[in-house]
Amino acid sequence: MKLSDFMYDLPEERIAQTPAEPRDHSRLMVLHRDTHAIEHRHFYDVIEYLNPGDVLVINETRVIPARLIGERPSGGACEVLLLKQLGPKRWETLVKPGKKLKPGAEVIFGGGRLRGRIAETTEVGGRIVDFECEGSFEETLDALGEMPLPPYIHEKLSDRERYQTVYAKQEGSAAAPTAGLHFTPELLERIREKGVEIVPVLLHVGLGTFRPVKVENVEEHEMHSEYFEVTEEAAERINAARKRGGRVIAVGTTSVRTLESASEDGVLLPKRGETKIFIRPGYQWQMVDALITNFHLPGSTLMMLVSALYDRERIIAAYEEAVRQEYRFFSFGDAMLIL
Repeated sequence: MKLSDFMYDLPEERIAQTPAEPRDHSRLMVLHRDTHAIEHRHFYDVIEYLNPGDVLVINETRVIPARLIGERPSGGACEVLLLKQLGPKRWETLVKPGKKLKPGAEVIFGGGRLRGRIAETTEVGGRIVDFECEGSFEETLDALGEMPLPPYIHEKLSDRERYQTVYAKQEGSAAAPTAGLHFTPELLERIREKGVEIVPVLLHVGLGTFRPVKVENVEEHEMHSEYFEVTEEAAERINAARKRGGRVIAVGTTSVRTLESASEDGVLLPKRGETKIFIRPGYQWQMVDALITNFHLPGSTLMMLVSALYDRERIIAAYEEAVRQEYRFFSFGDAMLIL
């Protein structure tokens, strides 16, 4: 498979800069794999496609204010994006400018309230940074950090909570699991009342979200590891739903990677650890029956994942249809349901 197989043309004006209000009033493209039909709805209509006995799997990770804007002792500006916590005040990060921030370099944030020292360079070009501050690192980060919005979003986010799902609980992500941004508490309650179980799992979004595919032969691309967790209770509930004939409907590609990473021979296991799973066409599915997702960047590993669940050519055609129908793309954009 070639990287060019997963490309499509997207006008810049189709990239959503602000989230829909209310959350569940975004648009919803529904793809039916059995008939190849496409429907154009709104997200609050998603309940019509869920059946009693189904299980909706959500990722309850919470985004941290992971972007730190600071300066070098020389006065030059710099940026540090926190990706993964390695110790109480040690983090794997991405930095700008990389040429200036080599091992031994120091960075200052908030006029000295927080300081960082570059300890080493990672295999993928990131940096390990040791931070120093008085008091709690978490409180300092909350005061100085910014939400790590993707680079294609140019509008300032006035409310941090709009880059969190309404069910976000466990802090640790460097980006939001954006498919979940469309749900409201009221919609989730209506879904429960219909007899659909809602089960949380966990995957902290890390470097994999920011790292583009740079090789033409996608088989050569290596995924970065991300922490995931499936509790014993979650595994029992999801396995029980499948035995009853219910579908497992993943909310977002992060939930997909969690479920598939913890599955063996069609059974979901209670499991935690790091996953580098790379789902692409030809993948043998273990657990996921349907997917709620946002529209993804051309040539991304997420495009490859949705192409593995449905036919690649039909996915590309659906994206081209979404462009014609003026759907909004990416993090704050509209949603897709693949049944």
